[in-house]
Amino acid sequence: MAFDIYAPVSTIMSKKLLTVHPKDTLEEVKEIFDKNKIHHIPVVKFKQIVGMISKTDLFYFLRGYHNDPSAEIFERNRLQSFNAGEIMTTGLAKLEPTDKIVVALEVFKENLFHAIPVIDNGELIGLVTTYDVIKALSESG
Repeated sequence: MAFDIYAPVSTIMSKKLLTVHPKDTLEEVKEIFDKNKIHHIPVVKFKQIVGMISKTDLFYFLRGYHNDPSAEIFERNRLQSFNAGEIMTTGLAKLEPTDKIVVALEVFKENLFHAIPVIDNGELIGLVTTYDVIKALSESG
């Protein structure tokens, strides 16, 4: 079966999402990244997405402290002192489940986003990523 860029994003989106609350510590965020093969974590408050944290956001936050002998202690303290809401990206592109994959491709092409939340009636129901598109392409006939 050929890949259909006019199919709805709901056909390729990730539905089992790991999310954090804006008040969750960056230590919790790092733990999710460390234990799971994901690159984006939606930040959700009352089922509504308020931001997104990428692995790159977290790496950027932690940059520059790895050569210091006390880096591990310093890093742990920083991760416990800051929360998801302080480093999350806001102003996200959003899609509805019926939006076509081609729309997601345009967003990926025009912006620096690699993950787009899928919203239904104001609630986060999925996430479509560049990986989801590549996976769907590789699995098509």
